[in-house]
Amino acid sequence: MRTLSQPALADLADVPALSRWVRSGELRLHVLDYGGDGVPLVVLPGITSPAITMDFVARRLTSVARPIVVDVRGRGLSDSAATYTLDDYADDTEAVVTGLGLDRPVLFGHSMGARIAAVTAARKSLPLRGSVLVDPPLSGPDRGPYPTSLAVFEEQLAQAQRGTTADEVALSWPRWPRREQELRARWLASCDAEAIAATHRGFETDDFFAVWPSVPAPVALLHGADSPVVPPEGVRELAASNPSARLFEVPDAGHMVFWDNPGPALALLLDALAAVS
Repeated sequence: MRTLSQPALADLADVPALSRWVRSGELRLHVLDYGGDGVPLVVLPGITSPAITMDFVARRLTSVARPIVVDVRGRGLSDSAATYTLDDYADDTEAVVTGLGLDRPVLFGHSMGARIAAVTAARKSLPLRGSVLVDPPLSGPDRGPYPTSLAVFEEQLAQAQRGTTADEVALSWPRWPRREQELRARWLASCDAEAIAATHRGFETDDFFAVWPSVPAPVALLHGADSPVVPPEGVRELAASNPSARLFEVPDAGHMVFWDNPGPALALLLDALAAVS
């Protein structure tokens, strides 16, 4: 059951972006297009992050890029789907690029979105300027489970469906800026339960390192210094298996890099974008 309250929809009035729609097969995908003459930047959020939750990041980037934030299938205003594989998500990303006529965009993804960006770039089906991946899950076969269990995601979704509050969100995410806690409270219920479950399964059955060495340069990767999703040994393997990649460590940040430490994370993101575009 996916729901969006009137207060959630009203949040869009405060976002300086245009809602646009793209077809990916039978699916209708919604994006927030921040406009401008900068380099097109396709923004791919995480597992339970509708496009609007990346607004505070996109606003910071409008001086150097034209951010286009995707409601990934099964989230936000985009349609639900029968399947939620990385190839499905990559197909959708290609549909956004071609449907909007984007000229050699940069792909930028966080968490699930970083995995999507990696698969899309590694296909080499689109002309891209480069890619920026932020804290991609390194869990997978023979690498241990994803640090957050599916049960935790399901409980958070159940809270949202019955009507959560920013104060309740703060119990799980106390460091987040208040506006981001409020958006999380209002928009999490727009996420499809199967989309979350299928993506979580993929975090543990798809091997990021099967794709990462094939992600072409220029590529940059940001990771939280305290992230359990990209542990120190993972950072070393990332550097060794794709030596052309530029790696940036965000201090005092876990997996939710931009929410945990917005100032330094956004500054390093701008450095990463300069390195690839």
